[in-house]
Amino acid sequence: MTIIRRPSPFGELMSLRQAMDRLFEDSFVRTARPWLGTAWVGTLPVDVRHDRDELTVEAALPGVKPEDVEITIEQGTLTIHVRSASERREEKGEYLLREIRRGELSRSLTLPSGLEPDKATATFENGILTLRIPRAEAVKPRQIRITPTGDGGANAPDSPAQRAEKPAGKAA
Repeated sequence: MTIIRRPSPFGELMSLRQAMDRLFEDSFVRTARPWLGTAWVGTLPVDVRHDRDELTVEAALPGVKPEDVEITIEQGTLTIHVRSASERREEKGEYLLREIRRGELSRSLTLPSGLEPDKATATFENGILTLRIPRAEAVKPRQIRITPTGDGGANAPDSPAQRAEKPAGKAA
């Protein structure tokens, strides 16, 4: 018995759909042309973490100089803006592929409340920007310690033991 495979009627439709998706992305979504050096493609990758004392934002900026980075915090929004000069060198030949990012890129993040942006610090090492924003003392979690009494609280005013001993209807 011979098994005959017939092509799926949706096989060509899927390839047409993929072609239309690619056409749409190239025409409208990704209007930046990285091979011309006009803008960066994609977004600025960041890691954001918090602990008891501070919020830390790390941004990957390979090949960027610290003086080309502008950091602002305004009305609870952190903005990291990067300007990378487009150095045009006249070389022989045409580019077949050009992926080195040049131009401007910006990333904005909404910060949680309870931070002190005036006390923020930033460091830049090995292409990683690290921004530390301390939490305000008023919003830091506090632990409340229980003060033990000598008898375990049995003689404290209005303890459950004293309430049980009081006759009903009489005020203390």
